[in-house]
Amino acid sequence: MNKAFVRESDSEDDEELEPSLKLPAGTRNYITPAGHARLKSELEHLVKRERPHVVEVVAWAASNGDRSENGDYIYGKRRLREIDRRIRFLTKRLDIAEIVDPLRQGSNDQVFFGACVTVADVDGNENTYTIVGVDEADVARGRISWISPLARALIKSREGDTVRFQSPLGIREIDIVEVIYQSIE
Repeated sequence: MNKAFVRESDSEDDEELEPSLKLPAGTRNYITPAGHARLKSELEHLVKRERPHVVEVVAWAASNGDRSENGDYIYGKRRLREIDRRIRFLTKRLDIAEIVDPLRQGSNDQVFFGACVTVADVDGNENTYTIVGVDEADVARGRISWISPLARALIKSREGDTVRFQSPLGIREIDIVEVIYQSIE
C-alpha cells in the first residue's frame, strides 16, 4: 500500500502523550536522581540494544524480497517507529530535566518536591504519598506527580496543617501528619 494512504508520520509533533505525562507550559521537568537514572538507562537500552536488533531484523526481512506481505518487515518497521518515538521523547525529557535530590531538604517540616507526606482524612485513615516527577508517578506505590491536584495542595504546607483540595469525589480535607525527606529508589 502506498504510504500516502497510510497515516504514519515520523514528525515529532505527532506524539500524543497521556494527559498525566504532559508538563504545564513553561515549567521544568523536576525529577529525582533515581527517576533520572531510570530514564537514562531506558534511553541507553533503546539506543544501544533494542534499536540495533530491530534494524537487523528489518534488514534481513527486506533482503527476502517482496516487502508488501512480509510480516517481519512490516512489524519491524512499525516497531522501529515506536522505538524512535520513545527515544525522541526520552531525549527531550532528559534535556529539560531538573534533578532535585530530596535528601538536600534536610529536616524540613514543609512540603516540597521529593517529600514523603503522611496524611489523615476525616475518618482517620492514613496514607503516605511521595511527591515525584511526572515520569515517576505511580499511585500504586504512593508516588504522585508534583502537578497532581493533591500534590499542588500539599506543596508549601507544614506538619499539622489541614489542606483542602479538589478530588474526583469533590472537595476533601486532609491533615498533614508527617513530612520526611528520604532517598527514593
